[in-house]
Amino acid sequence: MIALIPARGGSKGVPRKNIKLLGEMPLIAYTIRAALESKCISRVVVTTDDLEIADVAREYGAEVPFIRPDYLASDTAVAPDVYLHAVEYLKKQDNENIDSFMVLLPTAPFRTSKHICEAEMLFRKTNATTLVSVKEAEIPPSWYLSKSVDGKIQACNFGMDINLTNNRQFAQKYYVCNGAIYILNYELLKNKRTYFCDNTVPYIMNSSDSVDIDSISDFEFAEYLINKKRHVL
Repeated sequence: MIALIPARGGSKGVPRKNIKLLGEMPLIAYTIRAALESKCISRVVVTTDDLEIADVAREYGAEVPFIRPDYLASDTAVAPDVYLHAVEYLKKQDNENIDSFMVLLPTAPFRTSKHICEAEMLFRKTNATTLVSVKEAEIPPSWYLSKSVDGKIQACNFGMDINLTNNRQFAQKYYVCNGAIYILNYELLKNKRTYFCDNTVPYIMNSSDSVDIDSISDFEFAEYLINKKRHVL
């Protein structure tokens, strides 16, 4: 299976975050390394609009067979277009038959080769159409509140009654995407523009491995975890 790593140069929350040093390596290097160490992955391809990111990606062993066009690197560009562009480039240039492919966001540095291969095995074993990695939601939907026009508190109408008195351990488990691993179907993505269908399976990860870097505080927390692991070793 091919792994795509999307990494544009114009990140806003953490400027140049994809090549910002996290511990001893650039952020993107953690994802490249995990993918290269995964025996279930045949190619690791970075799609980027940025020449410096391309150089760093190649340094750590990834392929960068093209530079992403500007229209796919703007703030208005959407992820499906980026993935379809990469897959269609590879299908045309290398005559590859790509039905399904994996997407690994570089903002999830604690996703490992073990996670990648477990997800790929689950995808194959269940004959899924798509797979998304998730973590358990920290807050049950029934705990969400909003404020009414007249300033009163009210439930957010997620199809359940508000109940803040139930202990968390008795609440039904809910999950949210953690951005670490996607296995997508080319035809579904092209025709329906979605990652989800009736045959989508979740790959569940724990909270500490699900850190997704989108802000300076996220980056600082990741640095804390890196330093903590180094100290334990």
